[in-house]
Amino acid sequence: MADKTFTLIVVPDHGSHVKRYRIQKRYLFQLGGVALVVAALSLAATFHYFSVAKDAAENHVLREENLALKGQLKSIRERIDHIGSTLDRVERFDQKLRAITLLSDPQRNLAMGPTESEPGTAVPSSGDNQFTRLTTSENPKALSSRLDKLSAEATRQEQSLQELQAYFQDQKSLLASTPSTWPVRGWVTSDFGQRLDPYTAERVMHAGLDIAGPHGKEVAAPSDGTVVFAGLEGGYGNVLVVDHGYGIKTRYGHLSAIRVKPGDRVKRGQIIAAIGNTGRSTGPHLHYEVRVNGLQQNPRKFILDE
Repeated sequence: MADKTFTLIVVPDHGSHVKRYRIQKRYLFQLGGVALVVAALSLAATFHYFSVAKDAAENHVLREENLALKGQLKSIRERIDHIGSTLDRVERFDQKLRAITLLSDPQRNLAMGPTESEPGTAVPSSGDNQFTRLTTSENPKALSSRLDKLSAEATRQEQSLQELQAYFQDQKSLLASTPSTWPVRGWVTSDFGQRLDPYTAERVMHAGLDIAGPHGKEVAAPSDGTVVFAGLEGGYGNVLVVDHGYGIKTRYGHLSAIRVKPGDRVKRGQIIAAIGNTGRSTGPHLHYEVRVNGLQQNPRKFILDE
C-alpha cells in the first residue's frame, strides 16, 4: 500500500508514442496538501487585501472629515476672536458713555449696574485680550472654556447696556419735560427779576416773563406735562399750571381762555390757552413762570429756540 502508484497516460496527436508517467500515492497526497495550503493562503490574502482596502477607504474618509473639522475649528476660532474683539470694543464704548454721563462717578451714586468686570469675566485691554489670542493647538475643551467666558462677558455687557439704556431713556423723558420752547411768540415787556410795579411804582421781584400779544393769541405747552390747576388766582386772573415732572412746573397768567382741564396730559406744542387781560393787568399779555421744586427760575434758562 505504501508503494502504490498512479499511472498518468498522455496520448499526443499525430501518431506519436503514448507517454506514461508513474506517480507514487504519497507524492500525490503531498501535492494535494501543498495545493490546499496555497489555496488557503490565497484565500487569506484575498480577505486581507479587501480588509486593507476597506480600512484604506475608511482612513481616506476620516482624513477628509479631519480636514473638514480642522477647517471648521479654525472658523470657530476666528469667530470667537471676532466676538472677543467686538466685546472689547463694546466694553471701551461702554466706559466712554459712562464717563460722559457720569454713571461711573461713585460720588453721584449712579453706578447701578456692573461697571467693572466680575472675577473671571474681565476683558483685558487691547493687545492682551484673552479672547483674541489664537493658538493652533487649542483643543475643543479650551474652546468651550473660551465660549463660556464670552457668554458670561456678553451677559455682563447686556446688563450694563440695559442700565445705560434706562439712563438715556430717563434723559429723554427729562428733555421732553424741560420747557425748552416759547409758549407764545411776542414782545417781552417785562423780564425776570427786579422791576418797578406798574401800579405802585415800587421795586418788586417779577417771577416770570410778560409776553405781549393780541388778545386771544394761542398759547402752546413748552414741554410734556400734566395739568394740575386751571382757574382764577388773585391778581393773575385766569391761571393754568402744568406739572412737567422732575420738580418742574410752569404757570400761565392773565389768560382769556383755558383749553385744557386738570388731569389732562399735554404734549410740547399743544394749544393749552389763549392770551388775555384778566386779573391785575395793564393790557393783553401772557405772564409765564417756571418753577423748579417750588423755586422761581428765569424761564430764559430753559428756552432753546431763541
